[in-house]
Amino acid sequence: MSVLRAQVRGVGHYLPDRVVENAEFEKKLDTTDEWIRTRSGIERRHFAAEGETTSQMATAAARAALDDAGMSASDIDAVIVATSTPDLTFPSAATMVQAQLGMTGGFAFDVQAVCAGFVYALTTANALIVAGQARRVMVIGAETFSRIMDWTDRGTCVLFGDGAGALLLEAGEADGASTDRGILACDLHSDGQYRDILYVDGGVSTDTVGKLRMEGKEVFRHAIEKLAATAHAALDKAGLGADDVNWIVPHQANLRIIKGTAQRMGVGMDRVVVTVPDHGNTSAASIPLALSVGRERGQIKDGDLVVTEAIGGGLAWGSVVLRW
Repeated sequence: MSVLRAQVRGVGHYLPDRVVENAEFEKKLDTTDEWIRTRSGIERRHFAAEGETTSQMATAAARAALDDAGMSASDIDAVIVATSTPDLTFPSAATMVQAQLGMTGGFAFDVQAVCAGFVYALTTANALIVAGQARRVMVIGAETFSRIMDWTDRGTCVLFGDGAGALLLEAGEADGASTDRGILACDLHSDGQYRDILYVDGGVSTDTVGKLRMEGKEVFRHAIEKLAATAHAALDKAGLGADDVNWIVPHQANLRIIKGTAQRMGVGMDRVVVTVPDHGNTSAASIPLALSVGRERGQIKDGDLVVTEAIGGGLAWGSVVLRW
């Protein structure tokens, strides 16, 4: 029986020019390069330039994905941007990307699930395509987390970076089998009772401007358990197992979390795309960034089975299984 699958047609990313090495933080904080590397695996990250916005970075990543696909903006039906750091309260960053790309048709909207945002956006794009609401969807993760850092908090400000990644999905006819190209299964969760372990302490309706706050040990504990579980759940839905996986492309938050999750899944680190040393935690941008870099490196090849998984504030977490 023929079915519609959301298949990858293009991928791209954008990183700001400014690279911040760990050593820069030694000048301002009681920290060291070794301390940061040991606890997170992070060596450097990119920060947006003054005046450089989330929508501008998202647009650059989208253009790279269009180039990769050999398509133009007029070929897209929808734009979904996963972000927690939009340019303005409204309108959405996605409509700004739509305008910057020169799109006058279709529709655009944002998804906010913090670090899990790209997984939520992919799942939403997949649903739109399978339902026949859109044929081609540009799914973007983009963040300027440097704007919400408390630069006196050495436990958080050294972990995050800015950037954007994009994936262009297109409806394609398939057999409905686990060997199909495209998104094969999705698995989403959230639990609001854990709000206080990762949040920004301000917002519009509280009439405050906030900074990121995190209970690192608690987030770490939840992350390894929940990420492995959601990845297995998505694989089960697809009728596949860990042995079938060519690449895990995880949310790039912390190298110890990435290694712990891979170990729980029974997958060797030689099958994990790792970019966190160079980018830090770019929240919703981290998975599409890693997909683009993994493709650029020659790691991810056509036909490879890829599992993406992420957890973020909310708590919100989930995974997507796709065949490239």
